Amino acid sequence: MKPSLLTLIAILCFFGTSVAQNYKFGKVSKEELLQKEHPSEPSAEAAILYRETHSNFEYSSDSGFYMVTDVFERIKIYNKEGFDWATKEVDLYQGSSGKDEISGLKAYTYHLGANEKIEEIKLKSEGIFEEKTNKYIHKVRFTMPDVKEGCIIEYKYTIKSPFISNIDEFRFQETIPVENVEVRFASPEYFVFKTHQKGWVPYKVDKDRRDRTISLSNARSEFDKYGNMVNKGGAREVKLKEDIYLIKLSNVPAMKEEAYVGNIDNYSTSLKFELSYVDFPGSPLDTYSTTWEDVSKGIYQVDSFGDELARDNYFEDDLNNLLKGVSNPEEKVSRIFSYVLNKMTWNNNTSYYTNEGVKEAYKKGSGNVADINLMLVAMLRKANLNADPVLVSTKNHGMPLFPTRNGFNYVIAGVELPQGVLLLDATNKNAEIGVLRPSIMNWQGRIIKKDGSSGWVSLTPQTPAVKSAMVNAEIKSNMSVTGKAQTRFTGNYALYYRTEYKSLNEDAQRKAIEKNSNQAELSALHFENLETVGKPVSLNYDFESIDAVEDVAGKLYFSPMVFMATKESPFKPETRDYPIDFGYPMKDRYIINITVPEGYKVESMPENAVFNLGENTGSYRYLISQMGNKLQLSVEFSINKSFIAADEYGNLKKFFELLIAKENEKVVLSKA
Repeated sequence: MKPSLLTLIAILCFFGTSVAQNYKFGKVSKEELLQKEHPSEPSAEAAILYRETHSNFEYSSDSGFYMVTDVFERIKIYNKEGFDWATKEVDLYQGSSGKDEISGLKAYTYHLGANEKIEEIKLKSEGIFEEKTNKYIHKVRFTMPDVKEGCIIEYKYTIKSPFISNIDEFRFQETIPVENVEVRFASPEYFVFKTHQKGWVPYKVDKDRRDRTISLSNARSEFDKYGNMVNKGGAREVKLKEDIYLIKLSNVPAMKEEAYVGNIDNYSTSLKFELSYVDFPGSPLDTYSTTWEDVSKGIYQVDSFGDELARDNYFEDDLNNLLKGVSNPEEKVSRIFSYVLNKMTWNNNTSYYTNEGVKEAYKKGSGNVADINLMLVAMLRKANLNADPVLVSTKNHGMPLFPTRNGFNYVIAGVELPQGVLLLDATNKNAEIGVLRPSIMNWQGRIIKKDGSSGWVSLTPQTPAVKSAMVNAEIKSNMSVTGKAQTRFTGNYALYYRTEYKSLNEDAQRKAIEKNSNQAELSALHFENLETVGKPVSLNYDFESIDAVEDVAGKLYFSPMVFMATKESPFKPETRDYPIDFGYPMKDRYIINITVPEGYKVESMPENAVFNLGENTGSYRYLISQMGNKLQLSVEFSINKSFIAADEYGNLKKFFELLIAKENEKVVLSKA
């Protein structure tokens, strides 16, 4: 892929440009407040003027080594669309070995007042909230006060964390420009880290080593694998080497939202530290999560995962009644999945560890993702089916690119049948067997077997979502086109319609469908099977399209696709930096019959066409024929790969241009 000129200019800025401002908390300048738009990206809604993250390790005789991270950020808000950047969420992890603690939170909003005097508004305690997301994560959320167009906000806080093997990603790029960012990460020589760089913006990691002294309230400098002293005694000081990583960037361009990008954060420029091993003096070498096998085994051995899978006495009687007389594996899967789907209600909390515990969740009829889907796995296993949990990272959590436990945040069930591994998620009451919500179809999942071994399994459905439309239309004397449409949806299409339309009344459904109908007016709209999971969703309606036919000098011009023609491509930029994520394979079929009005004949009509995208990535077929006074059009569009690399973007863009041009070609009728 060739970078654009603007991209090259942006990259060169990293090496030749820096702002000679000494950023300090509370030292907002009048020039920053007077700025009306971002100098290099005028359309930006906001910009990060400065982001500073410094992490280092401290030692306590009570808890051993822990990490202290200081965060400071200054943000310019240009317009109302940028107000979202005035709300900040901080995840605080909780675990058996301790918990994250936040301290020193200070935050201000700055304005220019009368006589261009800088005014500051302090964030008060009533604007700070803490909530429990799940058993392992609490969130601290705060929204800056008195946010207006043109203001500047800044905040700083400190996180103290015992989780030295689980370090959050350091981000250098956002969907708004980042003018200056600095990361400093310092760790004792005992902790050996790997670094993983991500994103398309190049940067350099400077590494240095220095001497450091830490005070220990113990007599001997021997450590266990957690960094604690083995024997207690009098206070002493230990000299050690400290590894320092430093990254500084300036003028980082914003990530641009593009069609079908999935979670754009997956491609942001960032740096991740992975603890490889710990080597304390006098203690054996202790390795950490260096392979996905290590990660999988470690998760399985946790009580709230592996032990919960082993429990089955709480549902045994119900399962026996459910499967009485059933021996077919597919029927067993269907009955068990439907039973759990109907019995359990998801509380919207994600985790691969249980919260309530499967037994208590079964009793209550509700639980988090793990409570429900580990229960499902246990029931499938009890029914002598080859079922296992599958670890997943949701799209908003990012792709699990290298082995760490926090690479995942969700778990589903996988059951092996002759046709392959069938994936199930019993938290989604709108989904049928083998259909996952788009937010969890994120590349691959990690399936963990009973013996602790594991492997990758694709989360992309093997069967495409299918839309089949049958349309009968006729051209009226007033040049409108009226008719009836019958449409059938399967797979993820059916999931979409159940999710979006099940809770709406008929009028709201009609208005929502009309928005995507190119100004056609719909009536007698009726859905079938919105409430019935496992059957295709059907949509029937009558339509009238006022502007579908154009009369030019007595000749009639119209697209045989009527109002169903694709009007514009979602792929407009000439180049693209990110892959294309359609979410799932899809196939759209249209059979359109149009009655030619009396007194007219077909003078010309579009030529038939077939064209392909790549070897087996996608295809398009357009076949039109005349039978007496009727035209019949058959159109089939398919995307066979849900994930398409950025270097194929040029072909994809051309494919859609050809498709749109063909669908908007006209039939010409002249008077007989």
